[in-house]
Amino acid sequence: MKTTKETKQAPVKPVAKKVAKKAAKKATATTGKTTGVAKKATATIKKATAASKKAAPAKTVAKKAAPAKTVAKKAAPAQAAPKKAIVESHAALVRRARRINRELAEVYPYAHPELDFENPFQLVIATVLSAQTTDLRVNQTTPGLFAKYPTPEDLAAANPEEVEEILRPTGFFRAKTKSVIGLSKALVDDFGGEVPGRLEDLVKLPGVGRKTAFVVLGNAFGRPGITVDTHFGRLVRRWQWTDETDPDKVEAAVGALFPKSEWTMLSHHVIFHGRRICHARKPACGACPIAPLCPAYGEGETDPEKARKLLKYEKGGFPGQRLNPPQSYLDAGGIPAPPLGAG
Repeated sequence: MKTTKETKQAPVKPVAKKVAKKAAKKATATTGKTTGVAKKATATIKKATAASKKAAPAKTVAKKAAPAKTVAKKAAPAQAAPKKAIVESHAALVRRARRINRELAEVYPYAHPELDFENPFQLVIATVLSAQTTDLRVNQTTPGLFAKYPTPEDLAAANPEEVEEILRPTGFFRAKTKSVIGLSKALVDDFGGEVPGRLEDLVKLPGVGRKTAFVVLGNAFGRPGITVDTHFGRLVRRWQWTDETDPDKVEAAVGALFPKSEWTMLSHHVIFHGRRICHARKPACGACPIAPLCPAYGEGETDPEKARKLLKYEKGGFPGQRLNPPQSYLDAGGIPAPPLGAG
């Protein structure tokens, strides 16, 4: 019986071997697949590492760029500090404004229009030419113009090309030539060759606006007017007389603070101060005679010694803008301007 059982059970061993072989093959295949996956994972990791290395310089660049922000932060303090607003009644504003004007009258007793002229015609022409240039350049140019064309009739009949050549130093000479010739023709045709003494007539002339009209009325006819140029507008806003920026509104607001009889000299005082001490970019606060009354004190140089170096024209010992200034200006130490081409 034992022999029979052994005979029957003997074939089992080869089957087990076959099964074992199949299992081994499957395990090998599985191991191969696992190895392939592992290789793929390794390759992915390598790619990711390479990518991160490539991205690294970008971080470095970003770090290098960072100091630019730091520089910007350091530059921030250069901005002007906000103005301190004055809370005052209208009556208090009137008192302060008039006191400033009285102080300026003592500092500039010789204040005057800084355009050379001998008659209303020369003044209106010079004022038109002063747009977009300095009074000095106009004063250096008009002697040649008036020597050749002394009257409205002469300038009205002038050859435009010849006038352009004379006016070239003032800039925008073609437009200015058109204005002064047109203005002269209007004077001849509509006003008998005379400059009118009324605001409503003056503003009808080519190139003449309210500012030019008030310069002519105040200085050629003795009729009060406020001249709102860039200096005047800048200073009255600094002093908080008004916050208006439109010239007509500035004129109305400031005019309400003063008697009409003071308007012309007020304009001269403010403009003189703006040109000599209260500059646009760097006012000489430390040398300003009205500093205690100024809400903008501190916007400019407050050190007295440094501030004095910023003074211009007669206040700084330099020539003025007029070639032929009034005697009162010369008596106060003023120096005439040099003629064109003199250096």
